[in-house]
Amino acid sequence: MEQSKKYKIEAPSFDLQQYLNRINFSEEIKLDLSGIKKLMQSQIFSVPFENLDVQAGKTISLLGDDIVSHIVTKNRGGYCYQVNGIFSLLLQEIGLPHYYIAVRPLVNPIPNAKTHLAIIAEIENEDYLIDLGFGGNSIREPLKLSQIGTEIQQDFDTFTLVKTEDDDYLLQIKIGKDWSDLYSFDLTPQRWIDFKPANHYNYSHPDSFFTQNLIVVLQNPLGKKILFKNSIKSVTNGVTELIPFEDDQLNTILKTEFNLTV
Repeated sequence: MEQSKKYKIEAPSFDLQQYLNRINFSEEIKLDLSGIKKLMQSQIFSVPFENLDVQAGKTISLLGDDIVSHIVTKNRGGYCYQVNGIFSLLLQEIGLPHYYIAVRPLVNPIPNAKTHLAIIAEIENEDYLIDLGFGGNSIREPLKLSQIGTEIQQDFDTFTLVKTEDDDYLLQIKIGKDWSDLYSFDLTPQRWIDFKPANHYNYSHPDSFFTQNLIVVLQNPLGKKILFKNSIKSVTNGVTELIPFEDDQLNTILKTEFNLTV
């Protein structure tokens, strides 16, 4: 699985040690499944999924150096292109073969274009889905593509991959006793630049989920915290607590609960 230069995100400013410091990772880097899982979880436990700049009416840059500056230097998070983008820079740096795929979100009843980015990586001669940027329902470790129809437990969440009539992959999450669709995808490699139109839609179009809603998500070893509009949903060991807050409390909550200063 080769990722040719024309398909890659470029970021001369990416410094491996600075990135590892940002995600609080101090172990030896290993290219096996356990090693990539540790790196993935270190990032999702440290770098929030968030759309604060979209809500502020700012342009979201896909330039690699801008993503590095935003996440590593400014201690911010981001949505799929940013958080999966910087993880791709890590994978490039450590030499793990991977490529990007275009993903169709299915969480809303209204049909959606392929506006999401995820990663397919080769780990120990197997292809895995890697995604650190699907908000509160993101997978928490690499998911093996060959596990079709299998219930896959990742901490407190249960996922499955099935094949659609069009032979696409369909990722689902179990909510209660029912399966809910998250997104579908095929394995066609995409160039980084191919996501420019979808990124523009996500940060600027009035129909975009991200222009309509404030969302911040930070995973942790016991669960996750999700800020959505004017409340925080805290999930710990599968137990959910909903905590409302006032507008003037937002900046304090971002700092204390999500380690974000804006």
